[in-house]
Amino acid sequence: MESAVLLCTAVGTPGLFFFRGETKYFFSLFLHIVLIVTASSWALRALSSGGLMQFNLLELVGLPLPGNIDSLGAFFLLIISLTFLAGLLYAHGYLKLYRQTRSERQFSQHHLALLWLHISMLLVVTLRGGAAFLAVWELMHVSAFSLVMFEGERKEILKTGVTYLVQMQIGFALLATAFLILRASGFSFGFDGLSGYFATHDLLPVFLLLLSGFGLSIGFVPLHSWLPSTHLATPSHVSGIMSGVLIQMGFYGILRVLTFVQTDFFTISLIILALSLLSGIVGIRSAFVQTDGKTVLAYSSIANTGIIGIGIGTGLLGLAFHHPTLAALGFTGGILHIANHALAKSVLFYSLGSVYRATNTRTLEQLGGLIKTMPKTTVSFLLGSMALCGFPPFNGFVSEFLIYTGLIQNLGLTGGSLNLLLWTILSGLGFISLYSVFGFTKIFKTAFLGRPRSTAAAQAKEVSDGMLVPKALLVLCILAIGLFPALFIKLASQVTALYVLDLNSLGDLAPPFGYTALTGVFLAGMVFFAFRRGRPPKPADLDYPNNRIIHKLKREHRLG
Repeated sequence: MESAVLLCTAVGTPGLFFFRGETKYFFSLFLHIVLIVTASSWALRALSSGGLMQFNLLELVGLPLPGNIDSLGAFFLLIISLTFLAGLLYAHGYLKLYRQTRSERQFSQHHLALLWLHISMLLVVTLRGGAAFLAVWELMHVSAFSLVMFEGERKEILKTGVTYLVQMQIGFALLATAFLILRASGFSFGFDGLSGYFATHDLLPVFLLLLSGFGLSIGFVPLHSWLPSTHLATPSHVSGIMSGVLIQMGFYGILRVLTFVQTDFFTISLIILALSLLSGIVGIRSAFVQTDGKTVLAYSSIANTGIIGIGIGTGLLGLAFHHPTLAALGFTGGILHIANHALAKSVLFYSLGSVYRATNTRTLEQLGGLIKTMPKTTVSFLLGSMALCGFPPFNGFVSEFLIYTGLIQNLGLTGGSLNLLLWTILSGLGFISLYSVFGFTKIFKTAFLGRPRSTAAAQAKEVSDGMLVPKALLVLCILAIGLFPALFIKLASQVTALYVLDLNSLGDLAPPFGYTALTGVFLAGMVFFAFRRGRPPKPADLDYPNNRIIHKLKREHRLG
């Protein structure tokens, strides 16, 4: 059944070229929904059966292609499904303006690339064999390249697309080299060969190759040069998918590799923590000096990959020093932040895309006053920002609270080098969090509050309901995780169980989360009360030279 659905969907993708207009979009959406339902059922079956599901993906044609879904694969299948659903719903309204400049063939190619990006992502988290995995990993990035090239006739976008593809090929070569080393050493060509190789060889050379290959896809500093320009080149629905889940596929690869690691936890944790702290600090410092809103969000994605990596590195540190609380809270916080970042960043990209559709600009200094003309988009951007900054009762608070709790609880129980490390991690994470609050507050005030600083901002109108619904869906998910964290911590803990045996510390967090959720609801209520009470200036009172002249003429006319 699994092979039949996937093969039929893949075979049906060329049918896009036989449809025209909106029928093309709805046919594409139908195929995506089939994939979403299929992937979600795989994930739920794997989780309900103890975290393991095995099947032959090419059973229908009589060829062997084993698929394996454990709790890690199931977790990513759910994230992929939700992120694609929201992105596809948003794409319907966002792409309408392109119908004036894009041909039917170009739209077909765009939807085809989206479908194959979706299919390849599902296969990446399902296949373990080296040749099959590398094939779908390459397909994933080639599909993403096609999406980046949606407006490839522009020289700057062509350059961006080529840069992205070249750097992803370097990552592919690094992964292939690591698997070839396994094969040359007499082990399986793929992930399954890692267990035997790591048990009998120095793991660092192969691990560093794999970390570099997957780190290029993530955009770890200093491997991040492709990321900001790529987001700037792509349509907003693609940016939401790329930032929400495509770059996180690199974390899937790293987490998959870590399931085979049994030694050198301390060295590996130091490497991951160094990369993550560097990425978090450089990303957040670079984000809020940008003038283009999408570039701001791109650098913010780099910062949040740093937070995810800090959680994973902290978990490894707990394993190295035999502190199960530190290990469990670090891993669970980092893993859950993968989902939390996907939701919040998608909301922000779609909100900014709506602003671009209404004003034809993403330059923050040309906006202002959108709280009056685009109130629903303003609310979605505010909620996404608060979630990403880690405010309760939103989802980002839950994952960051787990990491902070693990670090703080172990400060008094350790000494020497570990205590210094924990203080360093805590300081770096605190800087990223505080700077995020400062930066997003500044951006929100610049873009949405005050008075419009351009005619386009003053004349902006709220986008259609079709572009608001996907943002509302994501916001509901953000609130669900923030208000009912126990359910989602339990889901993430099934992934953590692949690395940590003692998860008792996660059960002790229920009372604190209950109190913080109530406090967060109260604070959120106060913010929205103030939001509703605020009275932005009426358009007639906006401080524009043209408006002043109009008012002067009207007064003279009345006096005359």
